Amino acid sequence: MSIFSKPLQPGSSTDAPVGGRTIIQGEYATSSDEACFMNTVLGSCVSVCLHDPTIRIGGMNHFLLPEGSGTEVEGVIFGLHAMELLINDLLRAGASRSKLQAKLFGGASMIAGLSDVGARNVEFAHRFLRDEGFAIVSEDTGGRRGRR
Repeated sequence: MSIFSKPLQPGSSTDAPVGGRTIIQGEYATSSDEACFMNTVLGSCVSVCLHDPTIRIGGMNHFLLPEGSGTEVEGVIFGLHAMELLINDLLRAGASRSKLQAKLFGGASMIAGLSDVGARNVEFAHRFLRDEGFAIVSEDTGGRRGRR
């Protein structure tokens, strides 16, 4: 499975590559198809990608806020719930928790002068991944521009 990040250019499409899947805000997905591409468009939101390189299964989430509460459907927008759903789905599919590696994207500061939810999202993701023992093997976070 390949997961990638690149700067979002004005006027660029948010469509997934052929054979791919676009993850929108509050969603997550997993795949064991090594030809699967997942993509998303991020501003202050964060996407955590987890991958078990041994059995070649991985997934991606896209959360809007680091913390909060809500119903199961609404709760997916919060980091903790998004992480739990992604991890549990990967484990059900056969991934080994001890082998999961993380990639982290997003968390831009999109509007100057407002609360920096992007930085709080990245801080949450770092803390969660560290506490759960997942190594971050790639990261593209912060800045002032969105990403695809």
